[in-house]
Amino acid sequence: MIFTQYYLDCLSQASYLIGDESTGRAVVVDPRRDVEEYLRDAEAAGLTIELVLETHFHADFLSGHLEMAAATGAEIGYSAVASTEFPSRKLADGERISLGEVQLEIRHTPGHTPESISIVVWEHADDDTPYGVLTGDTLFIGDVGRPDLLASVGVSRDELADQLYDSLHTQLLSLPDVTRVYPAHGAGSACGKNLSTDTVSTIGEQRLNNYALLAPDKSTFIGLVTEGQPPAPGYFAFNAALNRQDRELLDETEMPTALDLARVDELVGLGAMIIDGRTPEEFALGHLDGSVNVGLNGRYAEFAGSIVPDDIDIVLVVDEGSELEAKNRLGRIGFDRVVGYLENPLAIMAANPARVRRASRMTVTEFRSRRDDVDGLQLVDIRNPGEFALGTIDAAQSIPVGQLAQRHGELDPARPTVVFCAGGYRSSVGASLLRRHGFSDVSDIIGGHGAWVALANAPVS
Repeated sequence: MIFTQYYLDCLSQASYLIGDESTGRAVVVDPRRDVEEYLRDAEAAGLTIELVLETHFHADFLSGHLEMAAATGAEIGYSAVASTEFPSRKLADGERISLGEVQLEIRHTPGHTPESISIVVWEHADDDTPYGVLTGDTLFIGDVGRPDLLASVGVSRDELADQLYDSLHTQLLSLPDVTRVYPAHGAGSACGKNLSTDTVSTIGEQRLNNYALLAPDKSTFIGLVTEGQPPAPGYFAFNAALNRQDRELLDETEMPTALDLARVDELVGLGAMIIDGRTPEEFALGHLDGSVNVGLNGRYAEFAGSIVPDDIDIVLVVDEGSELEAKNRLGRIGFDRVVGYLENPLAIMAANPARVRRASRMTVTEFRSRRDDVDGLQLVDIRNPGEFALGTIDAAQSIPVGQLAQRHGELDPARPTVVFCAGGYRSSVGASLLRRHGFSDVSDIIGGHGAWVALANAPVS
């Protein structure tokens, strides 16, 4: 058996290539939209990808099932209860898929979504113990899938949590303890609240250590998994719907269009948004007025999807050579309306200083020394509610960055505003978004809450 896990850090997303060396037949599970890596690895191993399996309709990324099918002719497989606009194979609970020696067993595990499945992997058909199980978003390492994402489209979170409990205890915990657990996401994903940085575990380890599996009964479990979840990024509903649809394919080799400043101005006048993918430090030194900073070196697609509407055009500003990467990473969440990138951005800004703005950033020492002298200061903690609950800077108001585009009206744009997050990446996103909405005096704190805590705990010299 060939078994490869692909882990995409910027989306905390795992996908899998499973092949049988005796037959050369293979499947890919939960592929991302830029599929070239799977194709290259399959060819190198002498494998033919015959089937693309999706554990559910993903909300946090746009899956590459259509790209994979177009490239290989593979079938696309979903749970028998899933409805798709494109041709797909309906997989029954208990159905076995043979690749030769390697066998895959489909288990229906609704709860995160109604159509969720898990895939038990058998290295040989007559093995007593499975090699592992691909659990999708049903079971994570340290957590289970959140059941609240579909609450707004006709299925309540408590109904899904009820199904999730049954799926975990009847379909997954019935597997032997040594069975390896391969989830679809890890730490950082908004698909749960307590995901581990580990990318593989076992059923036995999860039985002993996973807080949700330690719940003594179903009612306790439902309470545990429905409370304290992080806010879902704004693009989740868009992706969940798009993953059902027959849509345009991503060409991951196609460069976005180079634009001059006049064309950028024209596009912005028509409603486009400039996303500056440089670091917060570079952005602060100078950026085009109206730009929003989402650094390419962080969780770029996730935070862009949290603050950019899914129905507007996007102009990129990035370091030279990063244009294709930025386009493709936005394509991973279905944000295909990248109309181009500003060519030679540093030279353009140098030649047009009146169009350039600097961003105010302050250290925690500066903030502490100046805060009492600023009349009407608004202090905004843009971390998630779970982070806020563990401690914040006194007098801070909680508005998670993913909600800032909708809730900035709760703040007064005329008052001086300071924004902070955990380390400084999200605060640059939030501060630049507020400036775009007309806030005239906005700063963010370098190092964020982590630096504030470190300052408070520093020994007095």
